[in-house]
Amino acid sequence: MSDLKARIEELWSGRDDLDVDDTEANAVIHAAIDLLDTGQARVAEPDGAGGVVVNEWLKLAILLLFHQSKMTTIELGPFEFADKIPLKRDWIERRVRVVPGAQARWGSYQGPGVVMMPSYTNIGAYVGDNTMVDTWATVGSCAQIGRNVHLSGGVGIGGVLEPPNAVPVMIGDDCLIGSRCIVAEGARVGDGVVLGAGAVLTGSIPVIDAATGEELGRGVVPAWCVAVQATRTKVFDGGEYGLPCVLVLKYLEPGERHDKSALNDVLRTHGVAT
Repeated sequence: MSDLKARIEELWSGRDDLDVDDTEANAVIHAAIDLLDTGQARVAEPDGAGGVVVNEWLKLAILLLFHQSKMTTIELGPFEFADKIPLKRDWIERRVRVVPGAQARWGSYQGPGVVMMPSYTNIGAYVGDNTMVDTWATVGSCAQIGRNVHLSGGVGIGGVLEPPNAVPVMIGDDCLIGSRCIVAEGARVGDGVVLGAGAVLTGSIPVIDAATGEELGRGVVPAWCVAVQATRTKVFDGGEYGLPCVLVLKYLEPGERHDKSALNDVLRTHGVAT
């Protein structure tokens, strides 16, 4: 893989001189995209110490693919599309359930047991085993979704390709992302999090502990907790306004997210729905 990385970086440095019909260069680019498509490589992954490693060269491979690809007509039944990147196929072999209306681009990965309701997953995204991408959810380019996650209806997971070193959205394992949530701009959600419906989490949104009022950080929800959309008051010259934040209501024991009765009790206490 190191040889492929070096070749991609070489092609990127000379991209302005590349010809779209350069078969050798295109074969190198496609080999890198195939690694993403099969899950053998990821644009970003946890570093084991609470941080994220971004494999910039794989982002460069995606950008080179767009640079080298031509617009083509894609026909699926009665539908016609015009794009540079083909849609994925062979879902049975991948052991992925895909409901009509769901689309995923080549170069995204879906693990065995993934269910895709009518939804969209972009190139470079990684969706872990047994995750549900529910109706009208979108998984943006290079977003990283863990195993056993439920992306509820209408969830928007933001994508990022440029700059190449930008950290994509990271969703941990065993999470429930409530209906109509937006997670974008490199925000991170730890393992086992329940994020209440309608929450907006970006890299600049404060995450606050409801029990102490302490700001835990920005754009990062800690593992194994229930968190919801909230506001906090800020004084401006023109008056007081409520600015958005995410409020951590309760910390969970590992695995407690799957105890629906306990979860419902927490949410009822605070008048929150998922």
